[in-house]
Amino acid sequence: MQVSILCKNIDETENLAKRFAKLVKNKGAFVCLYGDVGAGKTAFTKYVCKYLGVKEKVTSPSFVILNEYKTGEIPVYHFDLYRLEKEGISTIINELEEYSEGKILTFVEWAEFSQNALPFERIDININYIDDNKREFIFTPVGDNNIEIINGLKYENTCF
Repeated sequence: MQVSILCKNIDETENLAKRFAKLVKNKGAFVCLYGDVGAGKTAFTKYVCKYLGVKEKVTSPSFVILNEYKTGEIPVYHFDLYRLEKEGISTIINELEEYSEGKILTFVEWAEFSQNALPFERIDININYIDDNKREFIFTPVGDNNIEIINGLKYENTCF
C-alpha cells in the first residue's frame, strides 16, 4: 500500500506536513526520508515540527548527524545519514533502534545509507523533485503499525 501526493508549491507541501503532523502526534513514528539533494526532506521535516509546536529552530543535521527537538507536543529526533555513508551506519544502528520506540517522532534523512538495517516498523517517504515548485510525496508503511497514518493521508490525496 502506498499513497502518492503531488504538491504543486511550497504552501501545499506545508499543508501536507500539517496533515502528517496531526496524524503522528498521538502515537509517534519512525520516518525514513528518501530523495535527491534539494528534494525537500528537511523542508518537510521543518513544517511537521512547526505543526507539532516545536519552538527550536529546525535545521538540517548534515554536519551533526542528529538534532533533537523537545519543545513540541512530542519529542522529535532528526537524523541525517549522508556523512556516515555505508561504513558509518554500523556505529549508530543500535541508537537508531532506540529512537524507533515509544511516543516520539524520528526522521532519518538519507535512509538509503542504512543498508536496510533500520527498524522494521516505519514510514518510508520518497520525495521526487518534479520542478522548482512541484514535489511528489510517496508514503509507504513498512509493517502494520503505521497503516492508519497512511490511510489518513489516503483519503485526502491532494495537498490543498
